Amino acid sequence: MSKDALNMRGPVHGTKDAKRVAIGSGVGAVIETYDFIGFGTAAALYFGTAFFPTGDPVTGTLAAFATLGVGFAARPLGGIIGGHLGDKVGRKPVLVTSLILMGVATFLIGLLPTYSQVGLLAPALLVFVRIVQGLAFGAEWGGTILMSYEHAPWKAKGKYTGIVQAGFPVGLLLANLVFLVSVNLGGELAWRVPFLASIVLVVVGLIIRSKVPESPVFDEVKDSGDIVKSPIVEVIKTDWRNIVRGIGLRVAETAGYAVSITYMISYLHTEQLADKTQTLVALCIASFIGIFATAAWARLTDRIGRRPVYIWSCAFAVLFAVPMFLMVNTGLFFFVIATIAISYAVCQNSLAGAQGAWFPELFQAKTRASGASLAYQISAMVSGFTPFVTTLLFVSFGWMGPALLFGLYAAVGLWAAVATRETWGKRERQLADEATKSTPNTVSV
Repeated sequence: MSKDALNMRGPVHGTKDAKRVAIGSGVGAVIETYDFIGFGTAAALYFGTAFFPTGDPVTGTLAAFATLGVGFAARPLGGIIGGHLGDKVGRKPVLVTSLILMGVATFLIGLLPTYSQVGLLAPALLVFVRIVQGLAFGAEWGGTILMSYEHAPWKAKGKYTGIVQAGFPVGLLLANLVFLVSVNLGGELAWRVPFLASIVLVVVGLIIRSKVPESPVFDEVKDSGDIVKSPIVEVIKTDWRNIVRGIGLRVAETAGYAVSITYMISYLHTEQLADKTQTLVALCIASFIGIFATAAWARLTDRIGRRPVYIWSCAFAVLFAVPMFLMVNTGLFFFVIATIAISYAVCQNSLAGAQGAWFPELFQAKTRASGASLAYQISAMVSGFTPFVTTLLFVSFGWMGPALLFGLYAAVGLWAAVATRETWGKRERQLADEATKSTPNTVSV
């Protein structure tokens, strides 16, 4: 890679706003995750009976997980819209709009009538607001991660994007802490309060995001007249291989999470291996560890490259698939905590930490938002319906079905990591060292 190619990553020393942008983007990620992932916790613990009451709890859970999947299915469309606008009008407008959409949709979930109150209209409304959530979340990631990436110094892209990626476990922690407290309220308040409370986070997030400056790389592309007429068409035409590889990389992380966390919540509950409080406590512990784990994995990619972290983590996940279920099947709370913490902090956070810098580096600056968003969000369709499929596998094959599916997803990620080029290898790190030493640092950080 030439120094000119590295120049498309932004200023050598980053901008004076790099830290503020990373923190602001991270706060937005916290809010979006709180809203979107909180739905998964509610689907696993409450929505089966509130919106899809049947005589069979498994059937109710399947219906709730299907609704969960609808939001994930909407994410690619959100990614297409957000990526197109991010490459055409800028990263910042996408961030503000997606946050507003997510906040309104999530607040409305807390106000929805249940099946016992309005019949079939209840699940229909739930599906609608879930679609809006999916569109907003799909548009969110590309703009958020690129803002941080393109403001960050060359040698610390992993570190700064890691701050954004760490926002996701923070959001997960907040959501589960609220559910842990609200479970004591009993009745419908147990799931309504977490959604209604999200409006406070949205207001805070909008205040922070309104002060974040536009990406210097986008400004450079715009000033040079290099704005592409149709970024989505252009990136599919010229960079479809990286999109396919990115989907494979992402499936290991997001679909693996759907098995080891989202489905596992339901599995622990239905198999009476842990009660709701114990499950939420385990999730809170894993989320807390994940905040620091994500940031640490991201920084490691600055030192050794993006690819090695991905390869070793996916290989570990393949080997961990069966032991993961053997550990929780003991019914011992210690092993439940250990299993969820390992599957989250190692199998998921390591991949998320690497993605923050790796995905933007796979695409040209003029189509970067579209390419990264497509690769990131298309895989969400797989993960979105994974808890539904996993439940069916369990009915047919017992716990071995979900275990093997988790291993399969990790194997797909391993293949994709081997097939994807390293974007921060020794050569790139050497050029960055030389540029950092030879370029005056006029940035005050």
